[in-house]
Parts: sequence; C-alpha cells; structure tokens
Amino acid sequence: MSLAHHLIELRKRLFKSAFGLLGGAAAGWILSDFVMDSLRVPVSLIATAQNRSATLNFADITSAFDLKLQIALTVGAVVSSPIWLFQIFAFLVPGLTNREKRYTLGFFFTAVPLFLAGCSAGWFVLPQIVALMTSFAPAQDAAFIEAKLYYDFVLKLVLAIGIAFVLPVFIVLLNFIGILSAASIIKSWRLALLAIVLFTAVATPAADIVSMFMLAIPMILLYFLAAGVAGIHDRRVAKNLRLTDTSSTSLLET
Repeated sequence: MSLAHHLIELRKRLFKSAFGLLGGAAAGWILSDFVMDSLRVPVSLIATAQNRSATLNFADITSAFDLKLQIALTVGAVVSSPIWLFQIFAFLVPGLTNREKRYTLGFFFTAVPLFLAGCSAGWFVLPQIVALMTSFAPAQDAAFIEAKLYYDFVLKLVLAIGIAFVLPVFIVLLNFIGILSAASIIKSWRLALLAIVLFTAVATPAADIVSMFMLAIPMILLYFLAAGVAGIHDRRVAKNLRLTDTSSTSLLET
C-alpha cells in the first residue's frame, strides 16, 4: 500500500473515531447530571461526619457550563472507547505479523478489564480520601470546594489507580517480547512490593490503612500473577529451544 493510501486510510479512521467521540460526548452531556450527583456524595458525607457546611462551589459564571462540558467529554471518551480503539487497531493490523496481532489482542482484552477494575477501586476509596483531606480544616469553618478542582482531583485519582492496575500487563508484554525474564521479575519482588505500598500510600492518604491495603493487595496479587505467566512463557520458550537443538543435532548426525 502506497503512502497516499495509508494517509487516506488514516483520515477515514480518524473521521470514524471523531464521530464516535461526538456521539459519546452527546451521551455524556445527558449523563453529566448523574455524574455530578455521584461526585457530590462524598462532599455530602462531610457535612454529616464532620458537622460542618460542605458543598461544591462554582467560582464564576461559566464554571458550571465548563465543568458540565468537561464531564461530557470525559464520559464520551469512555463510552466511545470501543469505537476509537477498534479504529486504531484496524489501522495498525495490516502492518502486524500474526504473532504481534495475538500479543496486541491479548494485551487489549486483558488491560481493559484491569483498567476498569482499578478505576472502580479508586472510586470506592474516594469518600475516605475526601473525608480525610477536609478534616484538616478547623471545625468552625465551612468546606466550600471548588467544583472544577474537585473534579480534576477525582479524575486524576481514578485514572492513576486504573493505570496502576494495568502495569502487570506491561510486565507480561515485556516478557513475551524478550526484554524482561521471569527470573528478574521474581528477583525484584521486594522492590515491587515497596513501590506498590508507596504508591497506594500516596494515592490513598487515608487516616486508617484499610483503604491503602484494599488497593495494595490486589496490585501485589496481580504482580505475582504476572510473574507466574512470565515463568510459564519462559519455560515454554526454553522447551521449544531444546526441541529445536535436539532436531538440529539429529539432522547433523544423519
């Protein structure tokens, strides 16, 4: 396929992705009030738990519209992700070998559920984090939280934990392409555990350590699961190499 055909194909895929994003954004606009109600729940709990006035605050005239538009775009990107992810994959497939296609599909169908699970875990511990952070304010003061900053905080927290849950898939992928061995993954388990605990401590600064361990335990299990998958793959590769060497030796002897 010539360069011109590649550019035409790319333009077609981009247009389809853009239409998918626009459709998803329209759905996100409709769902934005529901999302705002869900985001407001941790703030409402502050008023009950800390006996103080707590509410989301819109600092200027356009901030409410800006936040609703931002929510619509975020929800639109999530809702339309099957469309634009498929367009990316369909554009790359002609240049991939059969082996690379298998790796890509395996990575995709494993990473997406783990990412969603991580985002769900982040959302689950969000109320505890909000309660802790606002508890540092003096008891006689109200908590008027800037709505846009609050949404940015929630989005970054949820995405950070979602991405952290996907990291074991990258470890397996590096093993499959020959960059990282299972032995080195297992050998680094102490550093991995320390990194996971530090990450969860920063991401979930809760007063009790329950929230931290609720995130750390599944991440640790995923790390060792990745090490186990890498070990199975390395043994299979070593077995194939031995069979190849045996076949080569037999041919030379004959």
